[in-house]
Amino acid sequence: MPIQLDTTDRKILAELQRDAAQSLDEIARKTGSSKTPVWNRIRKMREAGIIGRQTVLLDPESMGLEACFFVLVRTSEHDQVWQDKFLHTLQTRPEVMEAHRLAGDIDYILKVRVENARAYDEFYQALIAEVKIFNVTALLSMEEIKSTTVLPV
Repeated sequence: MPIQLDTTDRKILAELQRDAAQSLDEIARKTGSSKTPVWNRIRKMREAGIIGRQTVLLDPESMGLEACFFVLVRTSEHDQVWQDKFLHTLQTRPEVMEAHRLAGDIDYILKVRVENARAYDEFYQALIAEVKIFNVTALLSMEEIKSTTVLPV
């Protein structure tokens, strides 16, 4: 059964999304609570699956991954064997940051981070060698205007 989030829970979640490395004391102070109740709320939200794994956000350009491509994939294959192979291929490719199955004319959209156009071509060649794809369109992002992992709470 999902837990009901109150105002304090939402404040805690907002603080964790802003900076999960904050101490419990800092979060408690900013949310108008104290350390033990904040810890108990965080624990309950983890157990309920509201809070998932914690990680560090890296700057792609600082890591040499300056090119971001959005890859539109259309397929003429829709059987389970093809889907399993395609999904496995996506899971094993570290360049694929996101993958979404879509409604409409395009079947899938991928967010791919690579060093440059040559690296994208290597990714593309490997992808089409692994699975049969009807059509691929790659769109190079010229500028990232907004990117966030913060959900509105």
